[in-house]
Amino acid sequence: MKSWKKLAGVVAAGAFAFAAVSLSCARIRVHGSADTAFADTTPAVSIPADSLRVIEALQTSFRSISAGVLPAVVEIDVTEKKEMKSSPFDDFPFFFFGMPNNSERGRGKTREYEQKGLGSGVIVRRTGNTVYVLTNNHVAGSATQISVRLNDGQKFDGKLVGADERQDIALVSFEAGKDSNIVVATLGDSDKVQTGDICLAMGAPLGYSQSVTQGIISATGRSGNQIGNMNDFIQTDAAINQGNSGGALVNIYGEVIGINTWIASQSGGSQGLGFALPINSVKRAIDDFISKGKITYGWLGVSLLDVTGEYKESLGLKDRNGAFASQVFVDSPAYKGGMQAGDFIIELNGKPVKGQNELVREVGYLPANENVTFKVIRGGKEKTLTVKIEERTKEVSLDNSKLWPGFIAAPLTDKAREELKLDDKKVSGIVVTNVLEKSPAAALRLQNGDVITAVNDKKVSDVSEFYAALDLTNAKEIWFDVYNDGHTITTGHYKIGR
Repeated sequence: MKSWKKLAGVVAAGAFAFAAVSLSCARIRVHGSADTAFADTTPAVSIPADSLRVIEALQTSFRSISAGVLPAVVEIDVTEKKEMKSSPFDDFPFFFFGMPNNSERGRGKTREYEQKGLGSGVIVRRTGNTVYVLTNNHVAGSATQISVRLNDGQKFDGKLVGADERQDIALVSFEAGKDSNIVVATLGDSDKVQTGDICLAMGAPLGYSQSVTQGIISATGRSGNQIGNMNDFIQTDAAINQGNSGGALVNIYGEVIGINTWIASQSGGSQGLGFALPINSVKRAIDDFISKGKITYGWLGVSLLDVTGEYKESLGLKDRNGAFASQVFVDSPAYKGGMQAGDFIIELNGKPVKGQNELVREVGYLPANENVTFKVIRGGKEKTLTVKIEERTKEVSLDNSKLWPGFIAAPLTDKAREELKLDDKKVSGIVVTNVLEKSPAAALRLQNGDVITAVNDKKVSDVSEFYAALDLTNAKEIWFDVYNDGHTITTGHYKIGR
């Protein structure tokens, strides 16, 4: 009996404990219980009201910018036709099934295949039912089929209006109905952009259309030389990835200030180094594409060299900014206007020239048949020249046979003497480098590493004297004295203008 009572007491105690646990669990599930804190009822961090209003105003601004601009940003889907060389093994089934397999079969042949791609674009104009979309050349320039998808899901067949490799831009058009809700972007003034400005990047990164990222302008005036682009670029840390190309870089006023073009990355993804074409540099291209189907560039007819350090000192230009005309195309606008190899260009139409890249852009934007003035330094003296700009064509700009002198003259420094194993300290002159095929230099049998000691029998001791002696004003022909391996020889005579 006592054992039973003892057992009953244990059971009762266990039941009480279970009830306590059950009640405890029940309390955990009771919303708002004093014993438990819930995430959805705990107050957020305390933010002063004034500060919160500022943050909310910024957030509202971002929402408004996105809502206003995204309808003008589109996704561009393209199809390109590519060719690849066929392999003899393409016909391997015939070989294995006993049919003759000619090893020459397929050799030298190509096969065509289609490649899909995706990018972004910005609606920049509407004329009647025709809508124009600005994008990159590397997005749509080689496309055989183009599809344009708007942010509201509308999809249109696109057509390439024009493309340009030098600036990596293209214009695509599509036909929309009169009732189609088409939003045209507002283009801003990229010349007003400053480092530290807030910006938003919009596009379809990795296929995720209508994406918006936010950052600041990291820098302006970044060179596009490393990707073969004549423009400078706006740098931003707003995340840009593959697929963003052709999309919009937007300021806080909802204006497009740039076209997202490329990223610097070791991984292929965003590392905070995105670059956009300044919108001012491509505004004129829109009209050119629509009216001519291409961009027309002004042509001066010089080969520019970015000179620094000892080279600049040897020219007596240590503290001057400008662009060095190392070579001149015979019969070009520059040649006709009196410009010569060795001229250091410091002004264009009264505006100071900061460097080579800037001059290339500014000349490129000049219309053909326009007279412009250049100020150059020649032989230590400033000289003003008037040049009539012509239209640039690939044929004339790549004709090395007219590029005078057809090589770059380098200073004969101590390092150059060491590399050339030139022990004779009495030898002075300039070093021939970068000899171009089919150029006057090639015709005169000049070779890289030759040392020119005289021009038309006139001794030259440095780069400055060399270019002074190369004056084409009165000369009808030019010849050089060349030192090589302990011997000095005289080249043939090159008749200028022939």
